[in-house]
Amino acid sequence: MPDVLDATPYDALLLLSFGGPEGPEDVVPFLENVTRGRGIPKERLKEVGQHYFLFGGVSPINDQNRALLEALRKDFAEHGLDLPVYWGNRNWAPYLTDTLREMVADGRRRILVLATSAYASYSGCRQYRENLADALATLQDEGLELPRVDKLRHYFNHPGFVEPMVDGVVASLAELPEEVREGAHLAFTTHSIPTASADTSGPVAGHGDGGAYVRQHLEVARLVAEAVRERTGVEHPWQLVYQSRSGAAHIPWLEPDICDHLEERHAAGVPAVVMAPIGFVSDHMEVLYDLDTEATARARELGLPVRRSATVGADPRFAAAVRDLVVERSAVERGREATPCALGGLGPSHQVCPVGCCPARAARPAAAGADSPYA
Repeated sequence: MPDVLDATPYDALLLLSFGGPEGPEDVVPFLENVTRGRGIPKERLKEVGQHYFLFGGVSPINDQNRALLEALRKDFAEHGLDLPVYWGNRNWAPYLTDTLREMVADGRRRILVLATSAYASYSGCRQYRENLADALATLQDEGLELPRVDKLRHYFNHPGFVEPMVDGVVASLAELPEEVREGAHLAFTTHSIPTASADTSGPVAGHGDGGAYVRQHLEVARLVAEAVRERTGVEHPWQLVYQSRSGAAHIPWLEPDICDHLEERHAAGVPAVVMAPIGFVSDHMEVLYDLDTEATARARELGLPVRRSATVGADPRFAAAVRDLVVERSAVERGREATPCALGGLGPSHQVCPVGCCPARAARPAAAGADSPYA
């Protein structure tokens, strides 16, 4: 086997995702799992629950993870990367702890983790690492031999993540009526988070004014917009906007909201908007409801033509990017030189999150074996 496709010392990859209900009876317990200890108002839980019931109580995220799981296995097999791929969720079956227990039973001792979140933030990175630490602590209490678990670096600016989004925006522009296409604006959307969390995202040296979370999204938006200009010959104005706010009203969150942005663009005379959900790996519920349902309905009320571009999902280029990240991290662990792949000016992210990066709400030690320094 070529050395560049050597996964040593790792013996498995874990696809770690958020999880979602797969039927009406799952919605309430799923939301209770998600919000445990977070102080989310009951009114907000009822509201979000109705979003799921509009789609039969089924989130698309689990099927999308099954598709990504299959794409990863297919890509690894076709390129000679001998690495089994497992799947576990934070908030619904298959649960992370159960999957790790299965991996231990299968003899896996060095595990790489791919989180379905591309950017730096507490909820998008450190919380996944805390979940891993909690699961490992449970296995330790059960007397099981703990594997070493390492999370793959952020991949927001990897070509395999960016290029499918460029295709999606170009395709959405082509779907707009010809008379409004050239003047269309691009609204790059991501999940809103508290400004305090954004300001402390990424390494300590970069904290403040949105931190790494905003900076990374702005970079991806710029990369996509420039690639669209090169592809179409038209420079479309763009802005980073936010969606899916869920916190208490008195806590500042990142703005503007996508619906407010659509109203402002319409008032400014913009003829059309393409909504590009660059903050999401796949078309899960927050994309289907907040963009395809709520924002699209608001645009319809305004008489503003909109289209929503595709997320990366199980695109073969994304699967190839994951293979690239696996080979890269494996080489680093073997003490070999690796050349990380990244577009734009921010460069590749760190391999191991430094202390103080995306700090937790409260200091907590990591369980033995977890790649999780704490602050």
